[in-house]
Amino acid sequence: MRKVIFTLWLLGAPGAAPALEADRPPAVAGQFYPADPKELSRDIDGYLTKAKPERKLSGPLVALVVPHAGYEYSAPVAAVGYLAVSGAFDTVVVIGTAHRARVDAAALYAHGAFITPLGRVPVDENLAARLLKDAPALFQDRPDAYEGEHSVEVQLPFLIKRLTPGWKLLPIIMNTDDPQTRLRVGLAVAAAIKGRKALLIASSDLSHYPPARVADKVDRATLKAMERLDPEFFWLSNRIMMAHGEPGLETTWCGEAAVMAVMAAARAQGADRAVLMRYANSGSSPAGEAGRTVGYAAVAFVRSGRSPAAGTTLDEKQKKSLLALARQSVDSGTEGKQAEGKLMDDPVLNLPSAVFVTLTEDGRLRGCVGTTAPRATLRDAVAASAFSAAFEDHRFAPVTKDEVAKLHVEISILSSARPVADAGSIVPKKHGVIVSQGGSTGLFLPQVWEQIPDKDGFLSELCEQKAGLPRDCWKDPKTRLAVFTVSAFEEPIVGVNLHKTITR
Repeated sequence: MRKVIFTLWLLGAPGAAPALEADRPPAVAGQFYPADPKELSRDIDGYLTKAKPERKLSGPLVALVVPHAGYEYSAPVAAVGYLAVSGAFDTVVVIGTAHRARVDAAALYAHGAFITPLGRVPVDENLAARLLKDAPALFQDRPDAYEGEHSVEVQLPFLIKRLTPGWKLLPIIMNTDDPQTRLRVGLAVAAAIKGRKALLIASSDLSHYPPARVADKVDRATLKAMERLDPEFFWLSNRIMMAHGEPGLETTWCGEAAVMAVMAAARAQGADRAVLMRYANSGSSPAGEAGRTVGYAAVAFVRSGRSPAAGTTLDEKQKKSLLALARQSVDSGTEGKQAEGKLMDDPVLNLPSAVFVTLTEDGRLRGCVGTTAPRATLRDAVAASAFSAAFEDHRFAPVTKDEVAKLHVEISILSSARPVADAGSIVPKKHGVIVSQGGSTGLFLPQVWEQIPDKDGFLSELCEQKAGLPRDCWKDPKTRLAVFTVSAFEEPIVGVNLHKTITR
């Protein structure tokens, strides 16, 4: 039956050419999208006509993230993304998910063409051959991995409708769990398409299969993380979302490998912004159910000429919420209760964050604890750090119930730490500093410069007080130095001149 239908498609497809032995017939036409060319063309036109982006692009398009589910569920979202695609391209690189076969790194379909109801899409055989030759440890010619696979196929009808004829396809599917392999695939693709007019497509759905209320929180958080165009931060965000154990959540992005590869490739091609054009989940589809959903998003990676966002920016409402949370965490802790992890409706509060919470009492340090690297959401990190500052800072006795009202709370959100070669790279009043040697580590927040403005004195106190090392350890070539910045905010200071000590 497949051969008969396949022949009819070719006869009815616009600009159809005879099928070659290496050509891949459609696997999900008639299931994920209409098999009839006229019906498919009419449906796509309808989706595009109704599509309304949530945001405008801030620069030329480099790459696109679009869903790959059945059209009745995801096509309204995909269409919004494809509104940004038009014109003539040499090559379209579609990196999708390998749902049906295990792939070590990246599987190519290196010869022939993909047959669709709307026509034949030739594979860019020269580009595929280059990748197979230049990076044989990453790329394999695996036509078998494409048997029954839909993640690349479902993108082709939209591309045929939106692009000027003449482009070729480079199909890649992935499912490797190794983050570094994903990045290497993306960078290899970027190197191979350099100088070509190429479009990058990541084919991926989002969360599977939580209730709609959970999907919205999880998906909005990972999409917010994507805005940084930092594949490793995106990866960490997904891990932290999964660690919350939300009901029904089996994965955050089924095409996480593809998205990370495209993100790396897009950055190498000059992309500096991720623009969310549309988000929805299957619970809002007439065919879906709110209790078991899949998330869909259309995201454009663009060249805006501006640097990607490097940290978390909070408004006053968010700051007040976190300060109140820290105080509540301390108050509950006096009764032996510790705050449990919780996802918030505000996606910013669900981003991975490194946080320190500083408690003072009558101007004296009462506790200061945090982490130098993100290990939890911003909300959870503040709650845990406040608890630890009050009850687990070994320098102080645990806070009592009577003390809580006297405490002053300050929260510092840390940027990523970066190594520096020597003290000459440390900027007073700007940088927090981490020293480490052997198994000993110490950290001073940038606020400590207020008490020790002299760099030599600052670093000497850090070595001795916080790391338990000789005062001049910062001069020792064996000592590793790293710097970071903070975004700090605190409760209003009422009726007391707080003098914050250097030991936080």
